[in-house]
Amino acid sequence: MRAASRRVPPISRTRSSTRFGHSRAQETRRRNPRSADSRAGGQGASRSAARPREFALPVTLTEPLPPVEMFDELDMPAELLTALRSEGVTVPFPIQAATLPNALAGRDVLGRGRTGSGKTLAFGLPVLARLHGQRAQARQPLALVLVPTRELAQQVTDALTPYARALRLRLATVVGGMSIGRQASALRGGAEVVVATPGRLKDLIERGDCRLDQVGVTVLDEADQMADMGFMPQVTALLDQVASGGQRLLFSATLDRNIDLLVRRYLHDPVVHSVDPSAGAVSTMEHHLLHVHDADKHATATEIAARDGRVIMFLDTKHAVDRMAKHLLSVGVRASALHGGKSQPQRNRTLAQFKDGHVTVLVATNVAARGIHVEGLDLVVNVDPPADHKDYLHRGGRTARAGESGTVVTLVLPHQRRAVDRMVADAGITAASARVRPGEAELGRITGARMPSGVPVTIPVPAPAAAERRERPAGAGRGRGGRGGSRNRRATPRTRTGQ
Repeated sequence: MRAASRRVPPISRTRSSTRFGHSRAQETRRRNPRSADSRAGGQGASRSAARPREFALPVTLTEPLPPVEMFDELDMPAELLTALRSEGVTVPFPIQAATLPNALAGRDVLGRGRTGSGKTLAFGLPVLARLHGQRAQARQPLALVLVPTRELAQQVTDALTPYARALRLRLATVVGGMSIGRQASALRGGAEVVVATPGRLKDLIERGDCRLDQVGVTVLDEADQMADMGFMPQVTALLDQVASGGQRLLFSATLDRNIDLLVRRYLHDPVVHSVDPSAGAVSTMEHHLLHVHDADKHATATEIAARDGRVIMFLDTKHAVDRMAKHLLSVGVRASALHGGKSQPQRNRTLAQFKDGHVTVLVATNVAARGIHVEGLDLVVNVDPPADHKDYLHRGGRTARAGESGTVVTLVLPHQRRAVDRMVADAGITAASARVRPGEAELGRITGARMPSGVPVTIPVPAPAAAERRERPAGAGRGRGGRGGSRNRRATPRTRTGQ
């Protein structure tokens, strides 16, 4: 009975518009013009709210299917199960165990789980399973995954590629900062699944290179950040173009008022699986607030960066990131900068060097707070504390992924103490506090800090690939394909030093 209940149905199905479709949204707007649409429609909406209320819509009407303990219990194509075993993936994470049976059965899903909890396979496996044996026509994908940032788009593509290959399904990644011509060519060649940021996908649709009317499965990943970044009008415009009876899977680390519009308007009787976004962090992360004097902050961050092992250090601005990376290189720390002012090829090369160990310290703005997965990263440092508790959770989520342990350290100046305490409370975590100074044993005990060698280092930068040199990124600089779109740059120097 269990296997029969999970048989994969056709993608297209009837959607009731009277509960969560357009008529419900229109009724809400008539009764309260400052309701869901006005809250989620612009970039400043979430910023102006004093504190987001918890998501609490009564959306589930039908009992969900029970969770599974093993992937083999699911009615998925044999090729997909074989690929999971070959990738060493045998036991589903909780969010996968709860949502996969329902997503495979064609149900809409509303899932909340902290970053690193396994959301990508939770939506990726059902998408691929439901497309098994189908073939997309030119410019007409069959499934769409919308994400807020370029890095997250690439991470999703990388994670799903071995499984798509096993089913002979084609993936296309559509993001700003890269060649729009090559992306259009991939769509013309036929791609069953498109992983896209909203702005670049909109550009390709306007050029006539993509149509969404054949999309039967739509995924919104990190929907809360798309709302925070002001993408909601673009997202809703895209969702209005996909097949009206299709399946919708919405996953996010936080579900608050900013995505009420999406749930009310586009999801039908969704299965809700909600895990406290800080619950996993409490059990697998250590959180430390290190109180430092203004004059000691720079030296403290430098000693932490000189530790053994890799670390991501977050600062508020691009200029601060560049200054810190330059300083660290000058004192012997293999550091590199990552922010929205870098071209996408530069960002890709920097991430590759960080993952392979050529760079040990990634100095970044919030562009790295989502969509970056690095195995064995055990320390994240907020050199500048985030202003928002969601940013704190997502920055910290770069470590302690997939059940591993990790440490999140925040440097706190005296005038920041009250704001940081409030932010940590909003994040729902408990942090240990300590007063530290450079060179002290306590700083070394918590972070592994040590004095840098003082000998300047140079990090070789690979030359751009031939295809990249031939065709510079089109559409770069408009900032619509992801956070911090960048202008075309001149060819990257062959080496990077502290300059």
